[in-house]
Amino acid sequence: MKEVLDFLNKARTFYLATVEGDQPHVRPLGFVMDCGGKLAFCTSNQKNMCKQLAANPKVEICCIDAECNTLRICGKAVFATTEETQRKALEVMPSLKDLYAVGDGKFEIFYLDGAQAVCSTLSGQTQTLEI
Repeated sequence: MKEVLDFLNKARTFYLATVEGDQPHVRPLGFVMDCGGKLAFCTSNQKNMCKQLAANPKVEICCIDAECNTLRICGKAVFATTEETQRKALEVMPSLKDLYAVGDGKFEIFYLDGAQAVCSTLSGQTQTLEI
C-alpha cells in the first residue's frame, strides 16, 4: 500500500477513468489517502463522476512518474462518506477546505475495493504492487 500511495503522491496528478453507458470518461485527480487499508479518493456528488461511479463502480487509475514508470490501478469504487472520513481527508489535504466541509452535503469519499496495481517501466518490465 505504501509504495502505491507514494507513487500517486509523487505523481501529484493521476487520471481516473469511469464509464457512462459505453463512453469512457477520464479526469485528473490529486487526492488520495489510506482509509482503513484501502486507497481512498474524494469527489463532489454534484459531479458526473459521482453519478458514473454509482451507476458502474468499476474504475481504472493511471499515472506516470519522472522516470516514465507507469502505475495502473483497477478496482471497484465503494462510497465511504462519513464525518470521520471527511475529517481525515481534510487533514491529509487541507486545501480541500476551499471546496468542501465536513457534513456539507456534497463532499464524498470513496475507496477502491479489490484494487490491483501494476507498475511498468519504460522498457516493459512489470511488477504487481500490494495494496
